[in-house]
Amino acid sequence: MRPFDYIRPDSLTHAGQLVDETGHRAIAGGTNLIDLMKLQVETPNALIDLNQLGMREIAELDDGGLRIGALATNSETAAHMRVRSDYPLLARAILAGATQQLRNKATTGGNLCQRTRCYYFTNPDQPCNKREPGSGCGAIEGVARLHAVLGTSPHCIATYPGDMAVALSALDASVEIACEGERTRTVPARDFHCLPGETPWQDNVLEPGEIITAVTLPPPVRGTQLYRKVRERSSYAFALVSVAAIVEMKNGRIARAELAFGGLAHKPWHDPRLSPLLLGKEPGRALFEEAADLLLEDARGFGENDFKIPLARRTLCAVLAEATGVEL
Repeated sequence: MRPFDYIRPDSLTHAGQLVDETGHRAIAGGTNLIDLMKLQVETPNALIDLNQLGMREIAELDDGGLRIGALATNSETAAHMRVRSDYPLLARAILAGATQQLRNKATTGGNLCQRTRCYYFTNPDQPCNKREPGSGCGAIEGVARLHAVLGTSPHCIATYPGDMAVALSALDASVEIACEGERTRTVPARDFHCLPGETPWQDNVLEPGEIITAVTLPPPVRGTQLYRKVRERSSYAFALVSVAAIVEMKNGRIARAELAFGGLAHKPWHDPRLSPLLLGKEPGRALFEEAADLLLEDARGFGENDFKIPLARRTLCAVLAEATGVEL
C-alpha cells in the first residue's frame, strides 16, 4: 500500500471540497477501498473520512417511506424493524452478501459505490480499461465466468458485484447526493450505476465533489418480496445470477411485478418491459418463459459465462413461480 494522507473534515461541505481534489477519495467502512489500495488498484493521495459527519440515521418519511442514511451500516439496515417488516426484500439482499463482520462495517453509500470484482481489474499486471483506460479488456478473451451477458461493450464485460443495489432497483428507491455548496440532487437507484459503453471506468453518476447522503425508499407496497441469489457456494460468494422481485396477485392475475437482476451486467439490471408484459396475466410457465425471452433477447456470453443465460432463465421462472404460487 502506498503512503496517503488521512483527513477528517468538519462538515459535509468541507468533505465535498476535499473529495473534489484529484487523488482524494472518500472513505466510510472501507471494506472495498482498502482492499483495492492493498492491491494498488486504487492509489489515492488522501482519504477523506466521512464517519464523523452523521448521516447514519434510519428515519420514517412523511409519506410513509423510509430514509436510510449513507453511513448506516448494512447490519443496522438489515436489522431495522421497518426494513424487516415493510422492505424484507432489502433485508434479504443485504444478508445474502458478505460476512457478518463486513456487514458491520460496510455502509449504505459505500455499498453503492463498490467496484467490480473482475479478475483483470484487481490485477495490475493484466489489461483493464476500467483501471487503465485504453489498455484493453482481458476478460473478453480470457477468464470470464463471473462476467456480464447484458449491457456489455467492446471495452468492458465486468459485472457490478453487490446485492443491496439490486433490491433497491426493484424497490424503486432513490439516491440522495450532496453537490457543490448546499445543493442536493436525487437520482433513481435504477439510474445511479452506469453501463460501460465508451467509458467503463465510470461506475456511477457521481461527479467530482459529490457525496451520497442517503437512500430513500417509497411507501411500502403489497405483494410478495423475494430475493434469490445463485452462487457457487452458499457462503460469501458473489452472485452468478440474482433476482429481486415484488409480485402482487389479485383474482388469480398478476397485479404488480417489479424485477431487478444482479450478476448479469455492469449495473443492477432493470428491464422496464417486463412489468407491462406480466401485468393482468394469469401466471404460468408459458408466461414466465415469455418474460425470460424478453429479458435475454440481447444476452451474449463470452465462452466461460455462456451458462449464465440459461441459468438466468431458470432463476427468473423459479422466482416468478414462487411469488405467484405456481408449480412448474
